[in-house]
Amino acid sequence: MKKRNLSFLDALKIFWISLWAAIATMLVFFPVIIAAMLSSTGNLAFTLSKIWAHIMLKATGVHPVIRGREKIVEGQSYIIISNHQSEYDILALVTTLRIQFRWIIKMELRKVPLFGYALYVSRNIFIDRSQTEKAVKSIKEGLDRLPQGVSVMFFAEGTRSADGSIQPFKKGGFMMALEKGMPILPVTVNGSRKVLPKKSLIFKPGPIEVVISDPIETKGYTKEQLQELIDRTRGVIIAQFNSDYPHEPQGSRLTNKAA
Repeated sequence: MKKRNLSFLDALKIFWISLWAAIATMLVFFPVIIAAMLSSTGNLAFTLSKIWAHIMLKATGVHPVIRGREKIVEGQSYIIISNHQSEYDILALVTTLRIQFRWIIKMELRKVPLFGYALYVSRNIFIDRSQTEKAVKSIKEGLDRLPQGVSVMFFAEGTRSADGSIQPFKKGGFMMALEKGMPILPVTVNGSRKVLPKKSLIFKPGPIEVVISDPIETKGYTKEQLQELIDRTRGVIIAQFNSDYPHEPQGSRLTNKAA
């Protein structure tokens, strides 16, 4: 099959999103680095990083909305489990959840001068994917460094969905939830793939919906029930998934604009 020629509008969109990504990075990079080094918790650096997300959303005409935020208990640490459709999932989650959370980041970024150190002192969790045992150990160490009341974000599919469907979930986040006795916060992201598909820079302005479901307590589960916990969480996320968003069936649900 022949590749579709890039239209002028598509080329302009690629230039526009790349330009604003560069501008936003230059604006927030050093403030975030300094904040990460000065803050013992990394909370200030995380808060400042939201500026980058807000700039990119405004520049590309993308409007995140959230439903169910009232289900989040202030000060509670969660293992946040979300589906993953697009790079814009990150921007939507950062700007709508209004809680402190940290990312699971590949170990290789730890070696990037200055930036890697800032990520580390901000209490993000680095994962060594060379072996399963090393991956589990690195996540455990990261959770031990997590400040009180801060959550951890897991994209349980492991990568962005190529076709838009919700893929099988990996075990890592669920194992950590069981070990630490942390509740799981199921989050469903709708519409982000329409805004920016995987492996593309051609964006489409529009809304993204973030849906918060009821937290799932893990203290009643054993390691033998791990798959049951995974299946339950995935079922909750799928139940809120709408591949046609923002076009919803009759009786569509109300959303509140993210601040």
